[in-house]
Amino acid sequence: MITENFLLNKLNNGKTVIGTWIILPSVSNIDVISSSGLDFIIIDREHGPISFETAQEMSIAAVSRGVSPIMRVGDIERAYIQNALDIGVHGLQVPNIDSYSQAKQVITYAKYPPIGDRGFSPFTRAGDYSKNNSKLLLESANQNVLTILNIEGEKSIANFDEITNVESVDVYFIGLFDLSKSLGLPGEVNHPKVLKKLEEVVTKAHSKGKHVGTIATDIESMKRFVNMGLSYIVYLVDCEILKSSYSGVVDSFRAINNE
Repeated sequence: MITENFLLNKLNNGKTVIGTWIILPSVSNIDVISSSGLDFIIIDREHGPISFETAQEMSIAAVSRGVSPIMRVGDIERAYIQNALDIGVHGLQVPNIDSYSQAKQVITYAKYPPIGDRGFSPFTRAGDYSKNNSKLLLESANQNVLTILNIEGEKSIANFDEITNVESVDVYFIGLFDLSKSLGLPGEVNHPKVLKKLEEVVTKAHSKGKHVGTIATDIESMKRFVNMGLSYIVYLVDCEILKSSYSGVVDSFRAINNE
């Protein structure tokens, strides 16, 4: 990507950023959500039914509002990573990183030589559709696109010291729902055992000068994570916020009508 990366600039300037997961494959949905003033949105292709064509349109909508589009791909696959980066997202997020070798594979697919072995074409949105940008793309993309690795289970945390030895990673995202599942506490993302594991990772990541992120499921947890020093906060999921907001309206309506 050769254009400005809003999110990268904010993180580099020491700002704590707020975003949300996007499951719904809707450009209009992105435009509405991005108008709220969020710093970033995560286009979720691990759990969401979003095609790459739709993802590119969603990315364009987000950028038009000054919001950075991040894409979570479904797995460590060269084609998934290549497609995500070619459509011009500002960051790549990869799930279920359990080992040094997996983290290294992500970097190999996501970065151009000499760091990695990413396939090259300037005839993409990332290259602004022109061969004239070939040199610029190769020079800038390795530094101008965020690489975010999801640490999501006990195995990931046990191997975290090894994982952090892989260079060119910008953010470690702690998947609290998967972590709670691996600890035998599915969905209990605010349980003390889950939060203790999170604190362990935060301390280790900060010692390496890396950003840490996670998901906040309410305002209180968002405050807690900011106070813990996390700088990449994801607040819930678009479908959850949409449903809960309308459910609240319906409940109020039923109460007014004594139903």
